[in-house]
Amino acid sequence: MSTEAKSSFYSLKAPTPTGEYEFSTLEGKVVLIVNTASKCGFTPQYKGLQDLHNKFKDQGLVVLGFPCNQFGGQEPGTDADIGSFCELNHGVTFPLMKKSDVNGDNTSEVFKWLKAQKKGGILGMNRVSWNFEKFLVDQNGTLVNRYVSTTSPEKIGGDVQKLLETKA
Repeated sequence: MSTEAKSSFYSLKAPTPTGEYEFSTLEGKVVLIVNTASKCGFTPQYKGLQDLHNKFKDQGLVVLGFPCNQFGGQEPGTDADIGSFCELNHGVTFPLMKKSDVNGDNTSEVFKWLKAQKKGGILGMNRVSWNFEKFLVDQNGTLVNRYVSTTSPEKIGGDVQKLLETKA
């Protein structure tokens, strides 16, 4: 991986409900980034994401949720509403960013970077196709896999474990 690609992941930032999340703090970590929604058929995946977080956080996994209202208006609440819903209904303790766009003119810089690294979605297009699309980044800041919404967090656990067993 080139130094430029590595530094670009770690130079990213994302707004949180209370400030800014600096991706420089993720160096040496395995990161799973997910665009989420509270009123989606895939919303029960929050439990699986939290289970991954609980199982692997001490080994170096960071799960980051990016609530998004671009797919069927399935994330209509405020950032505070979203955080409360996720904590109360799914026990979510991993970081949730401020509600973000993953496609279009106002796409989050994080999703611009992710989509530029690995095309996916329907017919390999560069768009995020739906809620709960997942992006797995290794300890070197390289996007190693992109998973469609129907891929459960449980199915990703083996990939996460393999990366964690590989030293950066």
